[in-house]
Amino acid sequence: MFFAACLLTLLTLSITGSPVEIRNSRITLPMTRRPKVSNSTNLVQRDEARVAAFMDYSTHDRRTHIPATNHHTRYTVSVGIGDPATVYNLIVDTGSANTWVGAATPYVATGTSTNLRQPVGQTYGSASFEGIEFLDYVTVGPGLTVVLQSIGVASEVRGISDSDGVLGIGPVATTLGSLKDMPTEPVPTVTNSLYGQGTISREILGIFFQPYRGSVAATGGQITFGGTDPAMHDSNIAYTPITNSMRSRKYWGINQSITYGPGEILGLTAGILDCGTTFILIATDAYVRYRFATGARYDRATELLTISEDQFGDLYYLNFHINGETYSFTPDAQIWPRSLNTVIGGHQGSIYLIICDIGTRSGSGLDFHNGYVFMQRFYTVLDTTMSRVGFATTAFTYAATNYNVNA
Repeated sequence: MFFAACLLTLLTLSITGSPVEIRNSRITLPMTRRPKVSNSTNLVQRDEARVAAFMDYSTHDRRTHIPATNHHTRYTVSVGIGDPATVYNLIVDTGSANTWVGAATPYVATGTSTNLRQPVGQTYGSASFEGIEFLDYVTVGPGLTVVLQSIGVASEVRGISDSDGVLGIGPVATTLGSLKDMPTEPVPTVTNSLYGQGTISREILGIFFQPYRGSVAATGGQITFGGTDPAMHDSNIAYTPITNSMRSRKYWGINQSITYGPGEILGLTAGILDCGTTFILIATDAYVRYRFATGARYDRATELLTISEDQFGDLYYLNFHINGETYSFTPDAQIWPRSLNTVIGGHQGSIYLIICDIGTRSGSGLDFHNGYVFMQRFYTVLDTTMSRVGFATTAFTYAATNYNVNA
């Protein structure tokens, strides 16, 4: 904890005379979506690589909103670093906690930059970065600047070229091992720092992701630091504690079971929420039950399950049971947006399901990844202070957004 303690001391000494502005009201910034014009690499393979990396790792009030932009498989936020600030578009990742820049836009050092001369790196499955850890000012909204935030400055990046880096909002434990010379030392997150300097009163995040609708720029979502935004959900928030499963509790891990129609396909087990994963990945035995129940066939081009128009009409609800609450996926929510079929290498008129195989049978302690297609349907609360995760319905929980090609 020496590294984190030193940063906290520096943070405390730097608050006086800093540009930090404490506000009692929410600050909401507008959201935009930037449609991707080029085809993506195989998203299923990317998810599988990410899950494999997680499996490997796991064995070893005041609030402010910032904008999130959907790049079909990733959401990004605009963050200013330095003084004067350079703006970087960073991928929002609930599965990791390091914040770093330099993938596309180079890091610009200013008078607020301090080179810690600590090698840093992180692997995300099909992507990774290596670089040096710095301290700098990080601005997440007007008048809301984290002083002396620890950030990585990349010198080598693999698998990320359409964004400038990552804003990690996962638990601090996921930073362990990222400092190459100090592998047992955690790295403070942006949320930690906002809380530590008094900008927010609780370490809590409220996340709203809007499903993709059509091929033009549109609102994408928002992140609320320090609280939740009642305007973004239309039911009470129901909470569940972080799981005790060794493999899942390092992340935003929860316990859930899954039913499809009248039958159970996955018994109560542990897994994680991860907006860095595109699809919903479930244990192999559960995946086989779902495939059999829907009558779906495997499509080699996309590596997704595909169904016919008649089979779509016969789909039951897919239900996620979490701490006594049920969160339902309509038939429309269970399919990939057909207007984006060509992005994943599919046919525009086909119907692809968003349930994938995690690659191991249930009982591993990490039996599902509820990816961003799940978080698009439910307002999600990540509460470090209370060690819990919360969900609520939104205007898009039951909305028909995916079946109509022109939606």
